[in-house]
Amino acid sequence: MASCSIEAVQESAASILADAGVESPRREAGLILSAALGRPRAFLIAHPEFEIPDEVAAEYFVFVQRRASREPYHYITGTKEFFGLEFRVGPGVLIPRPETEILVDEAIRILSQVGSGKFLEVGVGSGCISISILNTLKGCRALGVDISAAALAVATLNADELGVSGRLELRQTDLYDGIGGRFDLIVSNPPYIPDADLPELQPEVRLFEPHIALFAGKDGLAVIRKLIDGAAALLEPSGILIFEIGIGQAAAVLELLRNDVWSTAEALPDLQGIPRVVRASLSA
Repeated sequence: MASCSIEAVQESAASILADAGVESPRREAGLILSAALGRPRAFLIAHPEFEIPDEVAAEYFVFVQRRASREPYHYITGTKEFFGLEFRVGPGVLIPRPETEILVDEAIRILSQVGSGKFLEVGVGSGCISISILNTLKGCRALGVDISAAALAVATLNADELGVSGRLELRQTDLYDGIGGRFDLIVSNPPYIPDADLPELQPEVRLFEPHIALFAGKDGLAVIRKLIDGAAALLEPSGILIFEIGIGQAAAVLELLRNDVWSTAEALPDLQGIPRVVRASLSA
Protein backbone atom coordinates (compact mmCIF):
# COMPACT_ATOMS: atom_id res chain seq x y z
CA MET A 1 0.00 0.00 0.00
CA ALA A 2 1.41 3.39 -0.99
CA SER A 3 1.79 5.98 1.75
CA CYS A 4 -1.24 8.24 2.08
CA SER A 5 -1.94 11.49 3.82
CA ILE A 6 -4.09 11.70 6.92
CA GLU A 7 -6.77 13.52 4.93
CA ALA A 8 -6.92 10.91 2.15
CA VAL A 9 -6.91 7.95 4.51
CA GLN A 10 -9.66 9.43 6.68
CA GLU A 11 -11.83 10.18 3.67
CA SER A 12 -11.51 6.60 2.44
CA ALA A 13 -12.24 5.18 5.90
CA ALA A 14 -15.22 7.48 6.45
CA SER A 15 -16.72 6.27 3.16
CA ILE A 16 -16.35 2.63 4.24
CA LEU A 17 -17.95 3.34 7.63
CA ALA A 18 -20.78 5.36 6.09
CA ASP A 19 -21.62 2.50 3.72
CA ALA A 20 -21.73 0.17 6.74
CA GLY A 21 -24.27 2.39 8.51
CA VAL A 22 -21.95 3.58 11.27
CA GLU A 23 -23.14 6.82 12.84
CA SER A 24 -20.82 9.86 12.52
CA PRO A 25 -18.45 8.03 10.13
CA ARG A 26 -16.03 10.94 9.75
CA ARG A 27 -15.65 11.27 13.51
CA GLU A 28 -15.22 7.51 13.95
CA ALA A 29 -12.62 7.41 11.17
CA GLY A 30 -10.66 10.08 13.03
CA LEU A 31 -10.93 8.32 16.39
CA ILE A 32 -9.69 5.05 14.94
CA LEU A 33 -6.83 6.78 13.11
CA SER A 34 -5.84 8.60 16.29
CA ALA A 35 -5.61 5.24 18.07
CA ALA A 36 -3.68 3.59 15.21
CA LEU A 37 -1.18 6.46 14.99
CA GLY A 38 -0.90 6.96 18.72
CA ARG A 39 -1.50 10.68 18.18
CA PRO A 40 -4.22 12.98 19.53
CA ARG A 41 -7.04 13.99 17.20
CA ALA A 42 -5.74 17.57 17.34
CA PHE A 43 -2.67 16.35 15.45
CA LEU A 44 -4.84 14.87 12.69
CA ILE A 45 -6.71 18.15 12.32
CA ALA A 46 -3.56 20.27 12.33
CA HIS A 47 -1.59 18.05 9.92
CA PRO A 48 -3.94 16.68 7.23
CA GLU A 49 -0.96 16.38 4.85
CA PHE A 50 1.04 14.09 7.20
CA GLU A 51 2.09 10.92 5.38
CA ILE A 52 1.08 7.75 7.22
CA PRO A 53 3.59 4.86 7.08
CA ASP A 54 2.44 1.87 5.05
CA GLU A 55 2.34 -0.51 8.00
CA VAL A 56 0.25 1.92 10.07
CA ALA A 57 -2.15 2.47 7.17
CA ALA A 58 -2.55 -1.30 6.75
CA GLU A 59 -3.30 -1.73 10.46
CA TYR A 60 -5.68 1.21 10.34
CA PHE A 61 -7.80 -0.30 7.59
CA VAL A 62 -7.98 -3.58 9.49
CA PHE A 63 -9.45 -1.57 12.38
CA VAL A 64 -11.80 0.22 9.99
CA GLN A 65 -13.10 -3.05 8.56
CA ARG A 66 -13.71 -4.35 12.07
CA ARG A 67 -15.67 -1.19 12.86
CA ALA A 68 -17.55 -1.55 9.57
CA SER A 69 -18.67 -4.99 10.79
CA ARG A 70 -20.18 -2.97 13.68
CA GLU A 71 -17.72 -4.24 16.26
CA PRO A 72 -17.72 -1.60 19.04
CA TYR A 73 -14.97 1.00 18.84
CA HIS A 74 -13.85 0.26 22.40
CA TYR A 75 -13.37 -3.45 21.65
CA ILE A 76 -11.09 -2.43 18.80
CA THR A 77 -8.98 -0.07 20.93
CA GLY A 78 -9.26 -2.32 23.99
CA THR A 79 -9.91 0.50 26.46
CA LYS A 80 -12.72 2.70 27.77
CA GLU A 81 -12.52 5.77 30.02
CA PHE A 82 -14.83 5.67 33.03
CA PHE A 83 -14.91 7.85 36.14
CA GLY A 84 -11.59 9.42 35.15
CA LEU A 85 -9.80 6.07 34.81
CA GLU A 86 -8.80 4.02 31.77
CA PHE A 87 -10.23 0.48 31.83
CA ARG A 88 -9.38 -2.50 29.69
CA VAL A 89 -12.38 -3.92 27.85
CA GLY A 90 -12.91 -6.64 25.29
CA PRO A 91 -15.31 -9.31 24.05
CA GLY A 92 -17.20 -10.90 26.91
CA VAL A 93 -17.26 -7.70 28.96
CA LEU A 94 -19.93 -5.02 28.94
CA ILE A 95 -18.52 -1.66 27.84
CA PRO A 96 -18.92 0.88 30.70
CA ARG A 97 -21.60 3.52 30.07
CA PRO A 98 -21.46 7.14 31.25
CA GLU A 99 -24.81 6.85 33.07
CA THR A 100 -23.33 4.20 35.37
CA GLU A 101 -21.12 6.90 36.88
CA ILE A 102 -24.27 8.03 38.75
CA LEU A 103 -24.30 4.64 40.48
CA VAL A 104 -20.65 5.08 41.44
CA ASP A 105 -21.26 8.60 42.74
CA GLU A 106 -24.05 7.36 45.00
CA ALA A 107 -21.99 4.41 46.25
CA ILE A 108 -19.13 6.75 47.15
CA ARG A 109 -21.49 9.10 48.93
CA ILE A 110 -22.92 6.25 51.02
CA LEU A 111 -19.61 4.58 51.83
CA SER A 112 -17.85 7.84 52.68
CA GLN A 113 -20.20 8.07 55.67
CA VAL A 114 -19.15 4.60 56.84
CA GLY A 115 -15.40 5.17 56.79
CA SER A 116 -13.56 1.89 56.30
CA GLY A 117 -16.54 0.07 54.85
CA LYS A 118 -16.89 -3.16 52.91
CA PHE A 119 -19.12 -3.56 49.89
CA LEU A 120 -20.23 -6.27 47.51
CA GLU A 121 -20.61 -5.76 43.78
CA VAL A 122 -22.85 -8.27 42.00
CA GLY A 123 -21.93 -8.59 38.33
CA VAL A 124 -18.52 -6.97 38.49
CA GLY A 125 -17.86 -7.10 34.72
CA SER A 126 -14.77 -5.08 33.82
CA GLY A 127 -14.48 -3.96 37.44
CA CYS A 128 -15.18 -0.33 36.57
CA ILE A 129 -17.67 0.23 39.41
CA SER A 130 -15.72 -1.40 42.24
CA ILE A 131 -12.37 -0.07 41.10
CA SER A 132 -13.69 3.47 40.72
CA ILE A 133 -15.12 3.36 44.25
CA LEU A 134 -11.94 1.89 45.74
CA ASN A 135 -9.79 4.41 43.89
CA THR A 136 -11.73 7.21 45.58
CA LEU A 137 -12.20 5.65 49.04
CA LYS A 138 -8.82 4.28 50.08
CA GLY A 139 -10.16 2.79 53.32
CA CYS A 140 -12.77 0.55 51.69
CA ARG A 141 -12.56 -3.10 50.70
CA ALA A 142 -14.77 -5.00 48.27
CA LEU A 143 -15.85 -8.38 46.99
CA GLY A 144 -16.77 -8.46 43.31
CA VAL A 145 -18.58 -11.46 41.86
CA ASP A 146 -19.54 -12.45 38.34
CA ILE A 147 -20.75 -15.59 36.63
CA SER A 148 -18.43 -14.91 33.66
CA ALA A 149 -14.83 -16.12 33.78
CA ALA A 150 -13.98 -13.80 30.87
CA ALA A 151 -15.28 -10.78 32.78
CA LEU A 152 -13.34 -11.74 35.91
CA ALA A 153 -10.13 -12.05 33.91
CA VAL A 154 -10.57 -8.47 32.64
CA ALA A 155 -11.54 -7.21 36.11
CA THR A 156 -8.42 -8.82 37.57
CA LEU A 157 -6.24 -7.09 34.98
CA ASN A 158 -7.89 -3.74 35.64
CA ALA A 159 -7.58 -4.11 39.42
CA ASP A 160 -3.87 -4.87 39.06
CA GLU A 161 -3.16 -2.03 36.65
CA LEU A 162 -5.16 0.53 38.64
CA GLY A 163 -3.66 -0.41 41.98
CA VAL A 164 -6.60 -1.79 43.98
CA SER A 165 -6.05 -5.56 43.74
CA GLY A 166 -5.10 -5.71 47.41
CA ARG A 167 -8.53 -4.42 48.41
CA LEU A 168 -10.70 -6.13 45.79
CA GLU A 169 -11.41 -9.84 46.02
CA LEU A 170 -12.87 -11.32 42.84
CA ARG A 171 -14.88 -14.52 42.77
CA GLN A 172 -16.80 -16.48 40.13
CA THR A 173 -20.35 -17.20 41.26
CA ASP A 174 -23.97 -16.66 40.25
CA LEU A 175 -25.45 -13.71 42.15
CA TYR A 176 -25.18 -14.48 45.88
CA ASP A 177 -24.34 -18.20 45.65
CA GLY A 178 -21.78 -19.18 48.29
CA ILE A 179 -21.29 -15.65 49.64
CA GLY A 180 -21.09 -15.20 53.40
CA GLY A 181 -20.48 -12.30 55.75
CA ARG A 182 -22.09 -8.89 55.92
CA PHE A 183 -21.59 -5.78 53.82
CA ASP A 184 -22.29 -2.10 54.34
CA LEU A 185 -23.41 -1.79 50.74
CA ILE A 186 -24.42 -4.01 47.85
CA VAL A 187 -24.04 -2.36 44.45
CA SER A 188 -24.92 -3.72 41.02
CA ASN A 189 -25.46 -2.82 37.40
CA PRO A 190 -27.52 -5.92 36.61
CA PRO A 191 -28.92 -7.03 33.26
CA TYR A 192 -32.29 -5.32 32.84
CA ILE A 193 -33.21 -5.32 29.14
CA PRO A 194 -36.35 -7.33 28.27
CA ASP A 195 -35.54 -10.25 25.97
CA ALA A 196 -37.99 -9.00 23.32
CA ASP A 197 -35.97 -5.80 22.88
CA LEU A 198 -33.05 -7.65 21.28
CA PRO A 199 -33.97 -6.91 17.63
CA GLU A 200 -34.25 -3.16 18.37
CA LEU A 201 -30.73 -2.76 19.73
CA GLN A 202 -27.82 -1.35 17.75
CA PRO A 203 -25.71 -4.02 16.02
CA GLU A 204 -22.75 -3.03 18.23
CA VAL A 205 -24.73 -4.17 21.27
CA ARG A 206 -26.83 -6.93 19.74
CA LEU A 207 -24.00 -8.73 17.95
CA PHE A 208 -20.98 -8.14 20.18
CA GLU A 209 -21.68 -7.36 23.82
CA PRO A 210 -22.40 -10.27 26.20
CA HIS A 211 -26.11 -11.03 26.34
CA ILE A 212 -25.78 -12.43 29.86
CA ALA A 213 -24.91 -8.91 31.04
CA LEU A 214 -27.79 -7.30 29.14
CA PHE A 215 -30.97 -9.37 29.09
CA ALA A 216 -33.17 -10.47 31.99
CA GLY A 217 -36.37 -12.19 30.97
CA LYS A 218 -39.73 -11.03 29.68
CA ASP A 219 -39.90 -7.77 31.65
CA GLY A 220 -36.17 -7.26 32.21
CA LEU A 221 -36.55 -7.67 35.98
CA ALA A 222 -35.67 -11.36 36.46
CA VAL A 223 -32.21 -10.65 37.87
CA ILE A 224 -33.31 -7.56 39.80
CA ARG A 225 -35.91 -9.65 41.66
CA LYS A 226 -33.21 -12.08 42.78
CA LEU A 227 -30.89 -9.20 43.64
CA ILE A 228 -33.52 -7.69 45.94
CA ASP A 229 -34.64 -11.01 47.45
CA GLY A 230 -31.17 -12.07 48.58
CA ALA A 231 -29.74 -8.73 49.66
CA ALA A 232 -31.06 -8.48 53.23
CA ALA A 233 -29.24 -11.62 54.36
CA LEU A 234 -25.89 -10.11 53.36
CA LEU A 235 -26.32 -6.51 54.51
CA GLU A 236 -25.36 -5.00 57.84
CA PRO A 237 -28.38 -3.75 59.87
CA SER A 238 -27.82 -0.27 58.47
CA GLY A 239 -26.90 -1.58 55.04
CA ILE A 240 -28.03 -0.20 51.69
CA LEU A 241 -28.72 -1.79 48.30
CA ILE A 242 -28.20 0.31 45.16
CA PHE A 243 -28.48 -0.75 41.55
CA GLU A 244 -29.03 0.58 38.06
CA ILE A 245 -32.34 0.18 36.23
CA GLY A 246 -33.61 0.70 32.70
CA ILE A 247 -35.87 3.40 31.32
CA GLY A 248 -39.46 2.97 32.46
CA GLN A 249 -38.70 0.38 35.17
CA ALA A 250 -38.70 2.60 38.28
CA ALA A 251 -42.35 2.08 39.31
CA ALA A 252 -42.20 -1.72 38.98
CA VAL A 253 -38.88 -1.95 40.82
CA LEU A 254 -39.99 0.30 43.69
CA GLU A 255 -43.09 -1.88 44.06
CA LEU A 256 -40.80 -4.89 44.63
CA LEU A 257 -39.25 -3.01 47.57
CA ARG A 258 -42.54 -2.11 49.28
CA ASN A 259 -42.48 -4.63 52.11
CA ASP A 260 -41.32 -4.99 55.71
CA VAL A 261 -37.72 -5.72 54.70
CA TRP A 262 -37.00 -2.25 53.36
CA SER A 263 -37.63 0.99 55.25
CA THR A 264 -37.06 3.35 52.33
CA ALA A 265 -36.69 3.00 48.59
CA GLU A 266 -36.20 5.71 46.00
CA ALA A 267 -35.23 6.13 42.37
CA LEU A 268 -32.48 8.65 41.61
CA PRO A 269 -32.48 10.45 38.23
CA ASP A 270 -29.66 10.70 35.73
CA LEU A 271 -28.62 13.98 34.12
CA GLN A 272 -31.61 13.79 31.77
CA GLY A 273 -34.04 13.37 34.65
CA ILE A 274 -34.63 9.67 33.89
CA PRO A 275 -34.84 7.42 36.98
CA ARG A 276 -31.59 5.48 36.72
CA VAL A 277 -30.47 4.23 40.16
CA VAL A 278 -32.58 2.66 42.88
CA ARG A 279 -31.49 2.98 46.51
CA ALA A 280 -33.09 0.89 49.26
CA SER A 281 -32.35 0.89 53.02
CA LEU A 282 -33.04 -2.02 55.34
CA SER A 283 -35.74 -1.71 57.98
CA ALA A 284 -34.42 -1.52 61.55
